[in-house]
Amino acid sequence: MQDREVRICVVGDELATGVGDARALGWTGRVVARTHFARPAMLFTLAVPGETSTQLGARWEAETATRFGPDSEVENRLVVALGRHDVASGLTVARSRLNLANILDVADANRTAAFVVGPPPGSPAEGSRIAELSDAFADVASRRRVPYVDTYTPLAQHEQWLADLAQGGGTYPGQAGYGLMAWLVLHTGWHAWLGLPQDEVA
Repeated sequence: MQDREVRICVVGDELATGVGDARALGWTGRVVARTHFARPAMLFTLAVPGETSTQLGARWEAETATRFGPDSEVENRLVVALGRHDVASGLTVARSRLNLANILDVADANRTAAFVVGPPPGSPAEGSRIAELSDAFADVASRRRVPYVDTYTPLAQHEQWLADLAQGGGTYPGQAGYGLMAWLVLHTGWHAWLGLPQDEVA
C-alpha cells in the first residue's frame, strides 16, 4: 500500500493556486512539500478564478475524471478547497451547504476519499458571513465523516495573517499567509487522511 500510486486533485478557486505568493507555492505546494510518499504522488490543482461552490459543483467531476486513474490501480483523492465567492455572489448558506454535500456524496459514490479546506478570512465587512459559511461547510463535512480544515476561525484575528492580507490589498495573502494555511492543513488530519505517518511539522 505504501508504494501505491497516489493522485490528488485539488479543486477550488484562485486561492488554491497561491495567487499573491511570491514563491508561487500557495498552501498546496507547501503541504505537499511536507508530505513524504514512498512513491511520488501526482498533484493536480484545478482552479477557476472567482468560482462559487455552485460552479465548482458543475465542473469538478469531469475535470478530475481525466486525471484520476483506474480505481484498482491508483489511489484517487479529492481536496475541495472552498473560497469566499459564495458570499460575494449572494448565495444562501443553504445552497452552499447543498453544493458541498452533492460534491462529497458523488465523491463517496465514486469511492474517492475527500478532504475539505474551508474559506479563509478576507474583507472584514464579510467576516461574519464567511464565518457562517465555514461553520456550515464544517457541518456538512462532519456529517459525512470527511476531514474539514477550518481556516477562518484561527486566522480571523491572527496578526500575521491580517498583516499579510493587508499588504496584498486585502484579498490575497502572501508567503506568510499561505504558510499559515498550510500549517492548519498539515495539523488537521492531512497525514491520517493519506494513511501516512505524521510528519514532525513545527
